[in-house]
Amino acid sequence: TIQGPRPCTDGTRLTAEITECGYRGSAKTVRRFLAPLRAAHRTRPAPPPVPSVRQVTGWLTARPDRLTDVDSHRLADILERSPALNALQGHVRGFAELMTERRGHELPEWMSDVDATGSPALQSFTTGLRRDLDAVTAGLTLEHNSGPVEGHVNRIKMLKRQMYGRANLDLLRKRVIHLE
Repeated sequence: TIQGPRPCTDGTRLTAEITECGYRGSAKTVRRFLAPLRAAHRTRPAPPPVPSVRQVTGWLTARPDRLTDVDSHRLADILERSPALNALQGHVRGFAELMTERRGHELPEWMSDVDATGSPALQSFTTGLRRDLDAVTAGLTLEHNSGPVEGHVNRIKMLKRQMYGRANLDLLRKRVIHLE
């Protein structure tokens, strides 16, 4: 008889068992019947590879609408098995909403929630935010930012790297002024 999660694929043993129950055929017929079962048993599909920490982090920090169906299902499976990661995802998504929707006035509530239920890494993050809470709140609330200035600084640094060892400061000055 076939018992348990794994079926019996031993032809001799199975022939002896079914002969006792009244089977009159040959052992060769039983072996031919078992051949495809053995092949199917050996060629089980491999389980999906275990995602890396980087992949899971990317899934946690990505916008949910930008995840593929496969990635969102794999993330849901991981979150189902780990309540700590599920709570972490809630905190990360909450902070992302604060940033994108410019709701900096809600930051103290978010930080107190993280301090009460968050991971040690997020608690360390909130400690850093508290050091200059007014500036962080302004950055998350006001529409002004230093992006254009940072872009110019980045461009000038790139020009300096390109010009290193090629010419003197006069040519660098001309390139910086000419591009503006």
